[in-house]
Amino acid sequence: MASKTVAKLEANKQAGRGSLIGYFPVGYPNVDDSVQAAIAMCKSGIDILELGIPYSDPVMDGPVIQEATLHALEQGFRLRQTFDAVKAITDAVDTPVLVMTYWNPVISYGVERFAKDLAAAGGAGLITPDLIPDEAADWLEISEKYDLDRVFLAAPTSSEERIENACAKSRGFVYAVSTMGITGARAEVDQLAKKVVSGIRAASDTQKTAVGIGISTAEQVTEVNEYSDGAIVGSAFVRAYAQGGIEALRAKVVELASGLKK
Repeated sequence: MASKTVAKLEANKQAGRGSLIGYFPVGYPNVDDSVQAAIAMCKSGIDILELGIPYSDPVMDGPVIQEATLHALEQGFRLRQTFDAVKAITDAVDTPVLVMTYWNPVISYGVERFAKDLAAAGGAGLITPDLIPDEAADWLEISEKYDLDRVFLAAPTSSEERIENACAKSRGFVYAVSTMGITGARAEVDQLAKKVVSGIRAASDTQKTAVGIGISTAEQVTEVNEYSDGAIVGSAFVRAYAQGGIEALRAKVVELASGLKK
């Protein structure tokens, strides 16, 4: 079966518009409210949802997301609640839902059990920031079995060989890291993003790629879509929700999606 994520990215390109991928942590401020926030994002203009699983050692996440995920853990979030949340979201909207998770929780839960439960809930696949394709043999096999996307990362420091491997093994898109460091809004998206995307384009004529880390304005979303297949935004959405609740979150999605329509 074709990837829902790829289908969405391609449909938007054919329609002459870019794509906005939006992150929100499940369980923040609690599971029910996070589901409603995610649904609101989908209805307000994001094309693909990145639902983050709270983790005690989030090495890639900036302070805004770390604070939110720590709050979720303090409120008693449990990994199994991810699947209830994904099902609630996919029952309400047809937006593809990718789960972003560090790899240890998946191992603890059981890789095949995780994949089976995610697929049953209607999830589209996983973004795995700390899992490289070379060490993902089990996930490659099991994701094929359950028809799930697997999004690997390519960074400014990635070798040509590693980028080629990420392109060959990813399904859905390759996550192009725009700069070195943790997530969070930046005044300018690093020019290194273009270098990463160029490397991905050189490695594959068909692989999709979306740029993340540091994107926080409508202008940046538009700019990134000029040379990639989508822009990934996280901290700006979480901050909006933390400051003004679901209405502020909706407004931020509308604002950042405003430059996508042509």
